[in-house]
Amino acid sequence: MAKPKKQPRPKAVTPKGFRDYFGQEVTQRTEMLRTIADVYHRYGFDALESSAVETVEALGKFLPDVDRPNEGVFAWQEFDEGGNGDWMALRYDLTAPLARVYAQHRNDLPTPYRRYAMGPVWRNEKPGPGRYRQFYQCDADTVGTASMAADAEICAMLSDTLETVGIPRGDYLVRVNNRKVLNGVLEAMGLGADAAARDDVLRTIDKFDKVGEQGVRELLTKGRLDASGAFIEGVGLSDDQAEPVIAFLTSKADDAAGTLANLRAAVGDSKIGAEGISELEQIGELLAAGGYGADRIQIDPSVVRGLGYYTGPVYEAELTFEIFDEKGRKRQFGSVSGGGRYDDLVKRFTGQEVPATGISIGVDRLLAALREKGRIKSHDTGPVVVTVMDRDRMADYQAMVAELRNAGIRAEVYLGNPKNFGNQLKYADKRNSPVAVIEGGDEKDRSVVQIKDLILGAKIAESATLEEWKERPSQFEVPRGDLVAKVREILDSQD
Repeated sequence: MAKPKKQPRPKAVTPKGFRDYFGQEVTQRTEMLRTIADVYHRYGFDALESSAVETVEALGKFLPDVDRPNEGVFAWQEFDEGGNGDWMALRYDLTAPLARVYAQHRNDLPTPYRRYAMGPVWRNEKPGPGRYRQFYQCDADTVGTASMAADAEICAMLSDTLETVGIPRGDYLVRVNNRKVLNGVLEAMGLGADAAARDDVLRTIDKFDKVGEQGVRELLTKGRLDASGAFIEGVGLSDDQAEPVIAFLTSKADDAAGTLANLRAAVGDSKIGAEGISELEQIGELLAAGGYGADRIQIDPSVVRGLGYYTGPVYEAELTFEIFDEKGRKRQFGSVSGGGRYDDLVKRFTGQEVPATGISIGVDRLLAALREKGRIKSHDTGPVVVTVMDRDRMADYQAMVAELRNAGIRAEVYLGNPKNFGNQLKYADKRNSPVAVIEGGDEKDRSVVQIKDLILGAKIAESATLEEWKERPSQFEVPRGDLVAKVREILDSQD
């Protein structure tokens, strides 16, 4: 009889393109989401939490430039005896689900409907350094108005949000463009109805920041050699056809009036292009009236959002300060947010055009930016640890920790094996605890406790002489009744 084959143990690894988040990162993200929500709420937006799973049909196919199965989403088919079960997918953003929610509940919702949503999204795309298949987004959208005041408000709110979370003015720029202007350029090129050629041109325009004017010109026409020497095939346009794109991309002037004048020249006689320029002009006037100058928000023709559902104004928030990449080279941090107007998304469900506009903030990238700026502590402070000197007196230690918690101090009792006291202090160190509380039998008999300042103790151990150590004790004996007051005093001194 054959010996049963031993089942191998599963590998304890995260799936490719995913990662785990531990205490400090989760805490920091939660705090950032709360801060952003406060700004959105102040602007009059209401919270919405929709399902993480949608039907593939409801999500639609709007992801850009993907060549993976299921158009870049994680999808599966529901079991059905006849093999006709619905195809389901994890949401790839928070905007497509909003369109479904509004279409489904529009008779019960106010118009315009202003909502914000926060949560993870999933994309079945090739992972890379800093690029994960699950990430957090933080959205705010206005559904049901075609007024450019809604777009201007979104841009203003984005600016306020960045400053509120800790990105100072001068370290960011909200850049605004309009898809209608770009459509006008495509018309001027003679590509109005050629969907494939339009998509090729849009993808090429999106590379402007990386390859520059000459690189775009080559990619639109005969092709170019990249930095590695590999040849990238061009779109195949003539030089004359490519010229409106170059004029469009290089139309940014020293002020908004000059940029708009250059854009009018780039779109020529295109009606849709002229309409887009007029909308940009309205947004600029509204923002100026609200006190948002060019140091915060600018019209910039190089902004081309990737998702295929944008129909009008598009916006992007870019952090302009420099960081060092993994090879030690200086580069700008880049984009942390984007959005735009998508007047046709709800129409897919209702058959009637419902104007909408909104913004999405990449929370993880924004957190990374704040860490780069030193605006988030690199170490999260852990809880006060009440050590256990006598396991038979666990009730006494629980009473201590309850007093600390009731006073609003984060605290815990050591729940490991208390036999080795050194291990308890090692545990406190690993938890980045600011204070340890010690009460042995002698302290209990004298109604006192020992309170050890772990932060100060570590600093003294690093550099202090014996004399300095004696002058600056890091451990204090206080009456048992003064436990909370002394811990609070130490914590305040560490801030």
